[in-house]
Amino acid sequence: MARIALVTGGSRGIGAAISKALQAQGCQVAATYAGNDAAAAQFTEETRIKTYKWDVASYEDSKAGIQQVEADLGPIDIVVANAGITRDAPFHKMQPEQWQQVIDTNLTGVFNTVHPVWPGMRDRGFGRVIVISSINGQKGQFAQVNYAATKAGDLGIVRSLAQEGAAKGITANAVCPGYIATEMVMAVPERVRDAIVGQIPTGRLGEPEEIARCVAFLASDDASFINGSTISANGGQFFA
Repeated sequence: MARIALVTGGSRGIGAAISKALQAQGCQVAATYAGNDAAAAQFTEETRIKTYKWDVASYEDSKAGIQQVEADLGPIDIVVANAGITRDAPFHKMQPEQWQQVIDTNLTGVFNTVHPVWPGMRDRGFGRVIVISSINGQKGQFAQVNYAATKAGDLGIVRSLAQEGAAKGITANAVCPGYIATEMVMAVPERVRDAIVGQIPTGRLGEPEEIARCVAFLASDDASFINGSTISANGGQFFA
């Protein structure tokens, strides 16, 4: 029987690659998105993966959305907390709303995504929780105090859930991507991209599919003894 996977932010960029990889692995996948209806519709048309619109920063919206996914597809076995935003600014210029927006989506959003499915995973004796953190949650980054704080906090969530879920057949792990060739990164000026690549020992940006393969492995039965771990997929740019 196919396992049911939920991928937040799963219709674009790294999230889309993750959704496709889990589908290829035999999962029934539900992908969430926050606002781009046209992109979500195109993604569903191309992949036949159902998309659901809600704001992960809202617990009630997340709970209601997850209930709808489970009504449509069945109990969620695998949850990939991938949705995230940036509101970059040097710390002395960062506004409270920039801090709070990123906290609400990238940190509280992980709680809002995992908490509603956790009891069911415990009851069924199986679950895979995979959180997409970031290299910048490991090493920090200029003008990203808010983002780095959330991505570091996500690692704390994973390590704690791993201890709580282990006896119930649930694993919780994180993937920390480095700089990946998504639309957002490719949209920056070429000179900026060249400077980024210059810091990566492998001499290139990562591909979304490379992150997706890490997630697909962690979601599989082959990864059942991997719990509370972080996979750093950054081309050798940083060693945690």
